[in-house]
Amino acid sequence: MNVRAATARDVEGIAGLHADSWRRNYRGAYMDAYLDGDVLADRVVVWTDRLSAPQVDTMTIVAEHEGALLGFAHTILDADPTYGALLENLHVTHDHKRAGVGTRLMAEAARGVIRRRPSTGLYLTVLEQNQAAQAFYAARGGIPVGRKIAGPFPGGGTAAVLRYAWPDTAELIDQT
Repeated sequence: MNVRAATARDVEGIAGLHADSWRRNYRGAYMDAYLDGDVLADRVVVWTDRLSAPQVDTMTIVAEHEGALLGFAHTILDADPTYGALLENLHVTHDHKRAGVGTRLMAEAARGVIRRRPSTGLYLTVLEQNQAAQAFYAARGGIPVGRKIAGPFPGGGTAAVLRYAWPDTAELIDQT
C-alpha cells in the first residue's frame, strides 16, 4: 500500500468513495433523498474545490494499491484551539475495511500534523449511530470528549455526533 498526497487527478475517486461511504453509513442522519440523489455530484464539487487549489492549512492523503484507491483522509490544521487539527474525513473502501488502511491513514495524518504543528492534538467527530467507527477510534486510543447535535448536513438532516480526541498524536504513529 502506498500513501501519498492527493492531487486534482484524485477528485473522481475520492468523491466516489466519499459518496459510497455516506450512502452506506450515514442513513438516518443525512436525508435519504440526498444520499440516493445528488450526493456524488455534490462531493465532486467539494473535492474539485479542495484539490484544485489546496490550502496551506489542510492536508489530503490517499492510500492506494496498484493504482486503485483504497481510502483517503482530509485534515484541517488549527481547527480548534483546544483539540487542534480536525481529521474531517477518513473513509476506506468497503472491500478494504479491517485491512489496516484506516490505521495507516490516521498514522500518516498524525505525521503530517506533527510535522506542521508539533504541539497540537488531533480530533474528529463521528455520528453516534456509527458504532463500528467508534470502536475503531477507541481501539486507536481516541478519547470521547463531547457529544452534540450537528447539522443540518448536506441535503438536510441532523444527528448526534461524538468528538474523539488524541492529545498526543504520536500515539497514532506507534500503531502502524
